[in-house]
Amino acid sequence: MQPLSDVYPVNSVVSITLVTDEVVEGTVYATDEFSKSIILRVPLKHTVLSSEVRVINSAGVSTVKIVKMPDVGEGADDVLNAPLPAISKKSLEEREKRAIRLAEESFGHINEKASPAGQAIFDRLVKACNDVVWKGERIVVLNQVRVEPPYGINDCSLITTGNLNEGS
Repeated sequence: MQPLSDVYPVNSVVSITLVTDEVVEGTVYATDEFSKSIILRVPLKHTVLSSEVRVINSAGVSTVKIVKMPDVGEGADDVLNAPLPAISKKSLEEREKRAIRLAEESFGHINEKASPAGQAIFDRLVKACNDVVWKGERIVVLNQVRVEPPYGINDCSLITTGNLNEGS
C-alpha cells in the first residue's frame, strides 16, 4: 500500500469524495500513517481570513483528485506558513497555574475509602453545585445536607445548627 504522503502530498490542493458522497476540497496540511488520517485546511466560504481544519480517516475516502500540486522551489513552504499569534508569557503562566489548581482540586474530590457508587454520586453532586466535600465517608453538600453510605435517597439528612459538628 502506498504511503499517505505520496497519495496526499503536503501543500497540494485536493478534492476528496468521502464514502458519504460529501466532497471536501482543501490544502493538505499533513498526513499521519499511524491513524491513517489526512489533515486538510479547508477555506471557509464566507471569508478569506480564516479556514477550518478537517481530519479525515483515509478509510472514509472513496476518491481523491489532486487539483493542484505543491509549488517547488524557493518559497514553496509559504502556502501553509502563517504568522504565529503573539503569546504573552504572563498569560501562559496564569493558565498553567489555573490548570495546576484545577488538577489539585480534582484530586481533592477523590475518596479512596468511598465505594464506586459513592464516588459517582459525589462526582455528580460536584457538577451540580460545586460546594461538596468529603467528611470521612460522608458527603456534605453546601454545608447543609449530609449523605451517608450507601448514599441512597433515605441516607440524606439536613445538617441543623445543633448538629453542625456531625457533618465533620
